[in-house]
Amino acid sequence: MAMMQIWESFVAFIELGGNILIVIFAVTLLMWTLILERIWYLVMSHRRYVYLVINKWKEVNQGDGWRTAKIRRMLISQVTHRLHFSLPMIKALIAVCPLLGILGTVTGMIEVFEVLAIAGSGNPRALAAGVSKATVPTMAGMVAALSGMFVIFQLERKADKQERQFAETIISQQGG
Repeated sequence: MAMMQIWESFVAFIELGGNILIVIFAVTLLMWTLILERIWYLVMSHRRYVYLVINKWKEVNQGDGWRTAKIRRMLISQVTHRLHFSLPMIKALIAVCPLLGILGTVTGMIEVFEVLAIAGSGNPRALAAGVSKATVPTMAGMVAALSGMFVIFQLERKADKQERQFAETIISQQGG
């Protein structure tokens, strides 16, 4: 029963703001899927990967040679790549959400102008529907973007910190 009410509320919200809300919802869903994947990686998988890379480093670490320096740089690069893997995509999706909201605003305003052209300004109910379709997508896009902004800053800070710690660990084991 509760699921049916949630679905009805969702459909009513889509009708209130127009079809662009479906696109905003899909982009937000993708954004949060990537965010949760990054959180999962940082919490569950990163330590294990670093452990494997450090063991690989211990096997090849043979002093201050050119080859050893290149291997160290490669390992640091691999860990950095894994830490920052989908962060640029998440940032792009965050930036797209308000733009989609503005697109919804434009399409809603077009609907308002169509109502004005057909019915004139004497039909406030028809105008209200268009104004709703012009403002709700903007709000939805902004809320979606704000929901991801705080988290992406935290993820970037955590990834940068993990990157520095790994680089310091590898460098401190030089010449082992």
